[in-house]
Amino acid sequence: MASLTVSSKATATAAAGAAATKQREGAEIITGAEACYAHSKEMLKAVGFPGGVMPLRGLEECGWVKETGFVWMRQKAPYEHYFRGTGTRVRYDAEVTAYVEDGRMKRMTGVRSKQVMLWVPIVEMSLDGEKRDKIYFKSNVGIGRSFPAAAFADDEEEKEGGGDKTGDAAEDERKEEERKEEEGGDKLAGDADAAGK
Repeated sequence: MASLTVSSKATATAAAGAAATKQREGAEIITGAEACYAHSKEMLKAVGFPGGVMPLRGLEECGWVKETGFVWMRQKAPYEHYFRGTGTRVRYDAEVTAYVEDGRMKRMTGVRSKQVMLWVPIVEMSLDGEKRDKIYFKSNVGIGRSFPAAAFADDEEEKEGGGDKTGDAAEDERKEEERKEEEGGDKLAGDADAAGK
């Protein structure tokens, strides 16, 4: 009986591997962190999304089958990112997949957003609004939320648009402010000690 289970698992694994290979036939495949990051931003912009909506810098491989719209991004390990512009934490698994078309990413896997105390899978995101200035994120149970697209702008888009800082730029700025506060606090403590002597 156990051999049947192992056999069916092996068959299922082989079938899943064959399906994944078939999905990726004819893909433009990129390897290397910098090249993949640039390629993923290019792909996002090609379908209308801001480059910062998938801030995956540790990518090892990414691919895009333009005929079917299938894309994947594989990184060394899962990654969590906090979007200050929306106040949301998002977890990207080691592999993220989707089917892309103009203004829409559907059948997404590997992306989850923390809502209250639960990690909710995000299965679709689409541009919303008359000016396509909002992004609607849909969960696997059909419930979703919209956020301003500007909250997901990458560093280059912020410089071009002159908008508020979000994402990595805002995080870097916050860390710099904390460092200055700590240094200032140490300096004030030292001044107080010197004044007391």
